[in-house]
Amino acid sequence: MKPEEQKNRAQWLPYIKVPAAGGLLKKRRRMWVIVIAIGAVAGATTLLLAMKVKSSGPAGKELSTFTVRRDNLVVKVTESGSIKALNTIEIKSQRERDAVVLSIVPEGAYITQEDVDNGKVLVELDKASLEEDLTQREIDLASAEASYTEAKESNEIQIKQNESDITAAELKVKFAMIDLKKYLGDSVAEKFVASAEDSSEGPIDIESLVEDPQLGGDALQKLRQLTEDINLKEQTYKLAESKLEWSQKLYEKKYISQTEMEADSLDKDRKQISWKQAQTAKELFIKYEFPKQAEQLLSDYNEAKRALDRTYASTRSKLAQAQARLKSAESNLEQRRERLNRTNKQIEVSTIKAPAPGLVTYGSSTEGMSRRWRQGPIEEGGTVREYQTIISLPDMTQMMAEIKVHESSVDKVRPAQKATIVMDAFPDKIFSGEVIKVAPLPDQQDNWLSPDLKVYKTEVSIAGTYDFLKPGMSAKVEILVERLDDVIIVPVQVVANRGGKKVCYVLGSGPEEREVQTGLFNDTFVQILEGLQVGEKVLLSPPKITGPVVQTSMPDSETVGTEQGVKERESQAEPGSQSQAPSQSQTEERQGRRRRGEIELTDEIIERTMDFLEQMNPEKAQELKRLRQSDPAGFKTELKKVMREQFEKVGRGEGGPRGRRRQDGDTTGQ
Repeated sequence: MKPEEQKNRAQWLPYIKVPAAGGLLKKRRRMWVIVIAIGAVAGATTLLLAMKVKSSGPAGKELSTFTVRRDNLVVKVTESGSIKALNTIEIKSQRERDAVVLSIVPEGAYITQEDVDNGKVLVELDKASLEEDLTQREIDLASAEASYTEAKESNEIQIKQNESDITAAELKVKFAMIDLKKYLGDSVAEKFVASAEDSSEGPIDIESLVEDPQLGGDALQKLRQLTEDINLKEQTYKLAESKLEWSQKLYEKKYISQTEMEADSLDKDRKQISWKQAQTAKELFIKYEFPKQAEQLLSDYNEAKRALDRTYASTRSKLAQAQARLKSAESNLEQRRERLNRTNKQIEVSTIKAPAPGLVTYGSSTEGMSRRWRQGPIEEGGTVREYQTIISLPDMTQMMAEIKVHESSVDKVRPAQKATIVMDAFPDKIFSGEVIKVAPLPDQQDNWLSPDLKVYKTEVSIAGTYDFLKPGMSAKVEILVERLDDVIIVPVQVVANRGGKKVCYVLGSGPEEREVQTGLFNDTFVQILEGLQVGEKVLLSPPKITGPVVQTSMPDSETVGTEQGVKERESQAEPGSQSQAPSQSQTEERQGRRRRGEIELTDEIIERTMDFLEQMNPEKAQELKRLRQSDPAGFKTELKKVMREQFEKVGRGEGGPRGRRRQDGDTTGQ
């Protein structure tokens, strides 16, 4: 290998890797692992632009220090994500069965408000079978309407018939009471009925009713007639008896004949018999005819009452049956009408019109691969299922960035925090926004890829309306967590964990271990609450407690992009200084950036990259230098873009020393 190639390789080894055969996903993950490893390699020299003093230690080595100072500390959370519409209307299939797409508006078309007002058709689904069903549904509805009308009329007829039957039964009860009162009189009849209903008093002595002074009606009339007949016949008998006595006296004196006397005797006997017959008739009436008639009339009254109760039950039953038939007919009618309306609705939803302005995006373009494979693409002639998303209409006037915040930083992010957004497609433009939503639970979609990775979906609004922003664009979001003014700060790597305490090493006559209390921190600096004073000098590389000093040479090319290489570079320190033990906060930040795949632009990485560009592409290096003076933020964005382009070339085997060897036909080291 030529010396120039060796030099170029040494400069780019911390940044690049050879693509492996593990697929694109594995290759990109390893690429970002290498980028994060760069931060570990350059950790001891991140702040070389800060003040350095040289002091002779016990071993006579030079120690890099930092002067504690007051400054402003800006705490940010930086994540990458994609652009989405803040409000999106999803148009789903409302068909109850699978439907064939007859026509659909082209994907990517923009629907205007004029299209919405004119009722522009977005999707037309096949409805031939529905139109055939519509005729049968109309016939079924007409039949159900006729059955309902018949059941309704039958119910009304039954109501009227019940009224008539109940009235007739009530009249029978009334007439039976009238007959009873007509025979016994009102007072005795009521007493008789009351006594019959009150079974506690025992059997009723009906014969005693004859002696009731309140007896009236036909019974009293009959009793009077029998009594008068007895009295009349008694008087007739007495007259006949008196006449016979006179006839006997006259016969003795020979004034009348024996025949005449015998005739008077016979008349007396006849009158006596008639009198006895009248007495017997009264006795028979009181003992037999009166109780029988009274009992019969009472029985007729009670039977009329029972018949009334039966009528009530019968009418209720018949009415319930008529109402059941009516309800069944009504339910059948509603069912037929609902089927007809549903068929009409299905025909109506087969034609989908534009509900609002937006960019047409097919549902299959936004769904996952597994669901897309199961459901198939959205296209003319294709089939869509019920409630399947056919088209999404994102509102392009309000956009947002959706990012995934790692669990180590999610507790810092709150709604309404200000943020800046930079698109990969427009790195020279910086957009402002604020956090609008943080998911309460980690994203479940990423769990199957990496169960140990916990990220939370976070939505950040983008202020303003921009026609050039499209959904799906990649973006980087910086969320301003807090800004601290005029606080004591030191670099994050000067703080080390010793025995469960956070300490710094203050340079005096010798390194002095001092416990400190830290506050908020960012990628570079950490706030010191207690333990240090402004102007004190602290070691940039806290010494290790045990173990020898590790090598500080560049890692072997075979370990670049591997876990072994990452661990080696994290354990290395700047040449000429003591080996460095990263602080807990620094380690957490590095792990977070490693998971997110971010490029950490430290001063060391910037200087190395600029040195390389001056050798490989002087014109580009001069352009970046000018941009660095005029727009520092734009300079970093452009520098990251250059590094990504180089990574992509390396991944394709086009850039770097290995790429040039492949182009020259050299396969050494492959």
